[in-house]
Amino acid sequence: MFVDEDRGYRAVASRDPRFDGQFILAVRTTGIYCRPSCPATTPKRRNVEFYATAAAAQAAGYRACRRCLPDAVPGSPEWNLRADLAGRAMRLISDGIVEREGVTGLATRLGYSERHVTRMLTAELGASPLALARAHRAHSARLLIETTTLSFADVAFAAGFASIRQFNDTIRAVFAATPTQLRVGAKRHRPLSTAGKVNLRLAFRQPFDGSGILDFLKSRAVSGVEDASDGSYARTLRLPHGTGTARMHPAPDHIDCTLRLSDMRDLGSAVARLRRLFDMDADPCAIDELLSTDPALESSVLKTPGIRVPGSVDGPEIVLRALIGQQISVAAARTALSRLALALGERLEVPDGDLTTLFPTPGAIAEHGAEVLTGPRKRIETILAVSSAIASGALDVHVGADPDELTAALESFSGIGPWTSGYVKMRVLGSPDVLLPGDVALRKGALKLGITDLATRSAAWAPWRSYAGMHLWRADLRES
Repeated sequence: MFVDEDRGYRAVASRDPRFDGQFILAVRTTGIYCRPSCPATTPKRRNVEFYATAAAAQAAGYRACRRCLPDAVPGSPEWNLRADLAGRAMRLISDGIVEREGVTGLATRLGYSERHVTRMLTAELGASPLALARAHRAHSARLLIETTTLSFADVAFAAGFASIRQFNDTIRAVFAATPTQLRVGAKRHRPLSTAGKVNLRLAFRQPFDGSGILDFLKSRAVSGVEDASDGSYARTLRLPHGTGTARMHPAPDHIDCTLRLSDMRDLGSAVARLRRLFDMDADPCAIDELLSTDPALESSVLKTPGIRVPGSVDGPEIVLRALIGQQISVAAARTALSRLALALGERLEVPDGDLTTLFPTPGAIAEHGAEVLTGPRKRIETILAVSSAIASGALDVHVGADPDELTAALESFSGIGPWTSGYVKMRVLGSPDVLLPGDVALRKGALKLGITDLATRSAAWAPWRSYAGMHLWRADLRES
């Protein structure tokens, strides 16, 4: 249990939303669990317990508060900050690995036995992998109940439940309501989505530099795969059970998200991946507080509070984009990637406006990339070798990878060095403390802010050097 209970209770008493998602408050006298900022009357200190996760509170017999909806908050930034087994496991569980492959699949991805993973998660987080996955299923089910017209049998199947009975029992236990009661309550507040389409409000911690992350994605948008315009971003998605598209439009306190999915079982995975792409679970107050103590960064932090590090919806895609973009401009990389997607990308059966194409698979690039890729021969050979390794399973790039092992695996390929491996860790794993001193634009930005000894100066920015790097990149763009 990593919650300081005295500090936690002070956050609850002040209804501080910065702590939403970082821990759960459970009230013994009512049997419910809440987010720290719940508007209900603050319970007495002797009547509360604190948990690291909603799953732990559920395992202790508590049900979710229907007033504050504690599961509809940003996730804990702890899972990105922690590169240990618990952090890696939580990222995989959020992506739906237990529903798809069971605890066996989770343990295999983590490189440990099922028994060890279960023991460690229970000790660290107060809940087993199955309990954590159950909480994930319950949240996905609530989204489908409240935002779609799917039958409850289809909701149960899509959310990963083994039976209607298990679905009904879980909804009653977690939300103290039947599926019908949840849907009736939701109708009073928002219209239901059509078949295959889900409209969501994704919460983030404020402040949130939405325009900055949109600019980053827009400058790198691959034609047919992505579209960024008019303050929004959209892209195609290759998901475990099918395909989809997502349209994201940042609002002052949330992101409006419209998902179109060929298989509703992918809802939880799609949401988790989009949250990582927009870095919605970051703790901007902690990041800004530390970085602003450096006089060279202070003005940049004041100009751009809540800066985010763009994440990823697909690990292999980021690896291949990084390789193709090596030693060329962002614009040139975008052109090369658009040409690759046009030639080798799979077309959507039902296009969604300008979204027509899925990013090419590593297998397609390994087989046909030599016919499309241009540039130095050695770089093309590296791209083909890495694509082949990913396609065969020899190289596995996923959100639960061990950072050191992933770095070693990537750098074992000729043509991959610290910049590429660091960039992949930053975007795929969400590693918050990666600085890329070899990046030309980053070094230029540092010099424009008066930073001449980057290696020495950056030591004080830990554990948020990834975010400091975004400020340096922004400084180069701002002054160019």
